Formats: sequence, structure tokens, C-alpha cells
Amino acid sequence: MAEKIWFITGASRGLGRVWAEAALQRGDRVAATARRVADLADLTERYGDAVLSLALDVTAAEQATQAVGQAHAHFGRLDVVLNNAGYTLVGMVEEASDADVHALFDTNVYGMHRVIRAALPLLRSQGSGHLIGVSSTLGIVPRPLIGLYCATKAATESLHESLAAEVKPFGLKVTLIEPGAYATEFGASRKEATALDAYADLRQQVFGRLVNENRGAPRATAQAVLQLVDAETPPLRLILGSESLPEVRTTYAGRLAVWEEWAAVSNAAQGEQKNPAALS
Repeated sequence: MAEKIWFITGASRGLGRVWAEAALQRGDRVAATARRVADLADLTERYGDAVLSLALDVTAAEQATQAVGQAHAHFGRLDVVLNNAGYTLVGMVEEASDADVHALFDTNVYGMHRVIRAALPLLRSQGSGHLIGVSSTLGIVPRPLIGLYCATKAATESLHESLAAEVKPFGLKVTLIEPGAYATEFGASRKEATALDAYADLRQQVFGRLVNENRGAPRATAQAVLQLVDAETPPLRLILGSESLPEVRTTYAGRLAVWEEWAAVSNAAQGEQKNPAALS
């Protein structure tokens, strides 16, 4: 398998670090980014010229453009652009302030879009490339207490589904990685909204469930991601972990059942209006 050139955001820890190391260990080259370049120093020490360490705060549009361009110029091409940077906001929907929500979307959604926008002209000129967005099964099956985080992942889902249709004519690939719960340092970067007493009981229940949740081993994801980027026709969506697919099946079955139950009401809402073009 020919070596690949990766651009990875949020490569300093968690799954981003696992995937960067997996790529490097098999002989690929990686532009690894993090808010602080110092957090990537050990990668450079271990893998030398195979790593290009770059500072990148995805909330800064100019920095995103510069980092992507620098990586492309340094390696001569980019084969995989993996948008992984993000964090979670713990708080009920009512508890989150405007500033909380804006900051969360600025990183998790707008930041992802900035990197995509910077990479696309380069990938189009190559006629190849694989854009990978790290979503979550929480974008499909939302939970209380992290509803705004779930909303950013639902936005990530829609963004990449549209993107896949838009860039397919240019020979570009798009995949959503949807991890379940993993035992990473992800929680270390979380932010918390100001708690309201009204939700104290629900908060306790949710945290109680989280304590007993089965969490996957982060390094077990590496082979799946390598297999994904090596695939000639990669899927649009890839769930990581064995706990999530049964939950997704149940969720979609429930949604379909409700839509079918209300189908008569939905159909009646169509009305009698014909094709607008036929009325002109």
C-alpha cells in the first residue's frame, strides 16, 4: 500500500493522537496539529521528518488556511484530511448561555468547516483526497445533559452528507467517523454550563449511567481507521465500537414507527397545490 499523507486536527491527545500514531507507525506521513505545538513534541522526537507539527486553533480562519496550505506545500499533497478537533459542553439545553453555545459551535462545526474550505481547492487540483469528519453516535442518538454537543455532531452529519454529493464529481471521498464511548482524555477538555437546581435529579441520573457505561479501548480503533482510508470505496458513515449499532437500530426503528403512525396527518399537510411551474 502506497504511503499516505495525513492532515489531522486535534492530534495532541485522544483518538486524534491514536490515529496519528497508527499512520506514522505504518510508514505514512502526518501533518499533526494542535493548539500548542509543544503538545506534539514527542511525535516529532519519535518519527522525525515523517511528522510536520503545526499550531492550529480551528476557530481562527486564517490559521486554518495557513496550516493546511503549509502542510500541502511541505509534503506535496494531502491524501487524508481528518477533522478531529472538538470538545464537549456539559449542561442541559436551558443551562447553556449564548457564549457557551457560540464557542462550542465555533470549534466543533465552524472550525471543521474552515479546514474543509481551506483543503478543498488543493484536493480538487490534485483530483484526489479523502475528507473525514469525526462525528459521534450522539449525533444520531442524542442524550440529555450534553444536548448542545449532540447538536454539533448532528450538524457534522448533515454537513458531510451534503459535502459528499458536492465533491464526488471531483474524485474526492468523504466519510463520517461515528465513535461510541471510549476511554480517552476527551473529558479533560470539557466545559460546563452553570447548573440549575431544577435539573439536579436528572443530572444525577445521567452521571450515574455514565459511570456504568462500557467504554471502548481507544487503540482498538486504529486498524478500523487505517482500513477506512485504504478502501477504494469507503463508506459515508463508519460507526466505531460494538455498543452503538444496536442503539442506532432501535432509535431508527422508533422514529420510523412514529412517522408511519402520523403518516395520514403528514400526507394531508401536502394540500392540493400542484407543481408551481404548472401554475405560471
